[in-house]
Amino acid sequence: MIYLDNAASTKIHEDVLESMMPYLTEQYGNPSSIHRYGRLAHKAIEKARKQVANLINADPSEILFTSGGTESNNTILYGIAKKNPESHIITSSIEHDAILEPCKRLEKEGFDIIYLPVNKYGLVDPLTLKNNLTGKTSLVSIMFGNNEVGTVEPILDFVNICKEKNIIFHTDAVQAVGKIPIDVKELGVDLLSISSHKLNGPKGIGALYIKKGITIDPVILGGGQENGLRSGTENVANIVGFGKACELSRINFVKNISKMKELRDYLSNKIMQEIPKVTLNGHPETRLPNNIHLTFLGVNGEDLLIKLDEYGIAASTGSACSVQIQKASHVLQAMGFSHEQITGSLRLTIGISNNLEEMDKTTEILKNVVKELRSVSPFKEKYSF
Repeated sequence: MIYLDNAASTKIHEDVLESMMPYLTEQYGNPSSIHRYGRLAHKAIEKARKQVANLINADPSEILFTSGGTESNNTILYGIAKKNPESHIITSSIEHDAILEPCKRLEKEGFDIIYLPVNKYGLVDPLTLKNNLTGKTSLVSIMFGNNEVGTVEPILDFVNICKEKNIIFHTDAVQAVGKIPIDVKELGVDLLSISSHKLNGPKGIGALYIKKGITIDPVILGGGQENGLRSGTENVANIVGFGKACELSRINFVKNISKMKELRDYLSNKIMQEIPKVTLNGHPETRLPNNIHLTFLGVNGEDLLIKLDEYGIAASTGSACSVQIQKASHVLQAMGFSHEQITGSLRLTIGISNNLEEMDKTTEILKNVVKELRSVSPFKEKYSF
């Protein structure tokens, strides 16, 4: 298989797996216990907290471990909303469902949610954000890099606008951490969500950066772990693996990004040159270094995925988290895409394990599959080649 679905999940790094094994075998103590087993587990967690913090230049005390990006996002939305029941929240129309679904529930509970529009590239206009801020705005949450089309938002502009009004700003940086240089001190963000399995760590673990001075109400109550903000016995092995993944990402950052960009541009250019009637979606330049999102006119995206899988290529049409719902991409709809453009979309996302030979093979297979599917399309005369 050629794996080109790294936005959905990445292969766990062998060094990450090795770091986790002792905490699945010999060092199985509960980190809340005061005996040696517990102390060793607690020490391992604090080491991982520092490793995660170092990747984004945060203080370790500002890192809250969660089960992943979804929990981090929910924690912020509910943690801020419950503290400010009369306020409203601003987000964008192209957020991940981990933001949009909790927002829908908050609306049912009486909260006012404003969804900002985007342009054809998937960008939110900072002026639009500024014009929607009021004295009742308690939180702005706009993603760093879009999980479908790869567009990177002008986060610094958003932060500066929110600072002027003393409004808390959160960004879902699940797709961006490890792929874009992120320094929370320089950016000035108040809150930021991270997920381990997007950067070659284990699934089921993530983190939430909470800037010193920002307070939120806990969503999960119990024994008071994670400074009372996220009760429940910590997933020590996964936390250790997450920390190691962040450390490796920081050490190999320049090399990894350079490789992903090179492969992304090579594959994207080759596909565009060799297959007609193909468009690149998202911003052509301000985009994640591993994301290629394309529309093949005259082709059904799901048929394309099935055929590619038969030929040994793993890809996607969009977010893996909502594929079971079988709904049209809200991201592409918000960007003004037609039904034909939406149904013909394909997302290819590069990882650190991919190579140039795979890019050549993918192009050749994709060319043949698209030609085959267009030959049986109702629009075959328009798109055949």
